[in-house]
Amino acid sequence: MTETRIDRRFAALKAEGRPALVTFMTAGDPDPATTLALLKALPAAGADVIELGMPFSDPMADGPAIQAAGLRALKGGQTMAKTLDLVRAFRKEDDATPIVLMGYYNPIYVRGSEAFVAEAKAAGVDGLIIVDLPPEADDELCIPALAAGLNFIRLATPTTDDKRLPTVLSNTSGFVYYVSINGITGSAAPDASRVAESVARIKRHTHLPVSVGFGVKSAEQAAAIGAHADGVVVGSAIVSAIAASLDEQGHATGKTVPAVVDLVTALSAGVRSARRPVAA
Repeated sequence: MTETRIDRRFAALKAEGRPALVTFMTAGDPDPATTLALLKALPAAGADVIELGMPFSDPMADGPAIQAAGLRALKGGQTMAKTLDLVRAFRKEDDATPIVLMGYYNPIYVRGSEAFVAEAKAAGVDGLIIVDLPPEADDELCIPALAAGLNFIRLATPTTDDKRLPTVLSNTSGFVYYVSINGITGSAAPDASRVAESVARIKRHTHLPVSVGFGVKSAEQAAAIGAHADGVVVGSAIVSAIAASLDEQGHATGKTVPAVVDLVTALSAGVRSARRPVAA
């Protein structure tokens, strides 16, 4: 593969001596205009990579916060086409920040894998995280995505042992997403010491950056995880901040964007405190 925005971003951060802050939100939650406003605000607030969730009606790996975000988006009429439109609109002003689409295979299968890959690449997407496609199904989407120049980012978990890891990593690119707990998103806080051991184990099998997520909610947690990982992923906390800012009808308010910006700014400070910058 040719070098992607994700590759360039992680290489630049490695040179700085700090981990990445990877932020997640659901496309269309609570509406496309708010998502776009958040997309535009996140890089300045400190987001290094942005994961954009593709709403799906049966999000089996997601906890209550992200499930609710997906339902709000779907209720508001969010579609795959509208999600790609958001990426196109973002790319008009930002050609550097990596965008990763995250979700489930069903909406992609319905659209057609090859058509989806071509559309995503043209829109300015850099990578995919598809949580319900195992390596044994790489021909379905992973191989076409790689051929088109999209990173295919795989999940590793506490139960992914040394025997399984090479299979999981075989066609992975961009970074490895280490799910630090067993269970659904947002269900528990990660243990920094166990994360350190797991990241070290994964790194014995790959040269790729390892980003850690599931359960990171505060700047302190981000700093603790960032001390051992190449990236810290925050999703449920951001989605919860969006939800808490909405009015009684579930609509965005003047507090929505500032609430997320404040949270991401704090998380970014935590990540940046995790390591000292590399001396020139």
